[in-house]
Amino acid sequence: MSGTIRTEDGHGRLGSVLSGLVVAVGCVLFLGGFAWGAVLYQPYTVPSDSMTPTLQVGSRVLAQRIDGDEVRRGDVVVFDDPLWGDMPMVKRVVGIGGDTVACCGADGRLTINGQPIEEPYLLPGYPASGQKFSATVPEGNLFLLGDERHNSMDSRVHLQEAGQGSVPRTAVTARVDAIAWPLDGVLERPASFAALPGGVSRPGPVTPLFYAIAGGCVLVLAGAAYGPLARRATARPRKETVDA
Repeated sequence: MSGTIRTEDGHGRLGSVLSGLVVAVGCVLFLGGFAWGAVLYQPYTVPSDSMTPTLQVGSRVLAQRIDGDEVRRGDVVVFDDPLWGDMPMVKRVVGIGGDTVACCGADGRLTINGQPIEEPYLLPGYPASGQKFSATVPEGNLFLLGDERHNSMDSRVHLQEAGQGSVPRTAVTARVDAIAWPLDGVLERPASFAALPGGVSRPGPVTPLFYAIAGGCVLVLAGAAYGPLARRATARPRKETVDA
């Protein structure tokens, strides 16, 4: 008498191939997103309260590495300038080369070339600056203010220096795109600056990067879990049949 023994297995070959493919795609998205993000973005910790309420002390932000020529009014930038200190600083660009930045108008607002600017990121009920000033920004430079106008050491402190408190565009190393911790998302570009010549900058690819990393993580976990779940779902006593 001769015979063959067939053993049934709940984990099919097709399922194994598909789960492996899902894990592979997930790894590409997850690792690729991290690699791409590391090239484009630099994390920073906000050291002071000069940018509150937009950026709190100790907040972790993601700043896109950019050239200073890409900066627009309304951007929150990271820059290095020896006249301002020996560490990177974070401020908001309110004026570019050729602008006359002044404060305050009759309604307490900042003006650029005589046009009042609505600044929703400031604390309500206070003028846009505790001190009056007017400065004309040289070409190739940027005028920078903190969002906490009554506690910020910014361009107003350097008005008597060359450039009337402005810094060269070349001093900018990055533009803050998102707040990573606490998780507040992408910084909005102020609409009031969009109406001025040159408009505002567009957010970098931080959102698609986030979705790529999160999606990759989900796919890796789902693909890795398929095998154990499939075996558990189809588990039953082993059956043996003998053909004589």
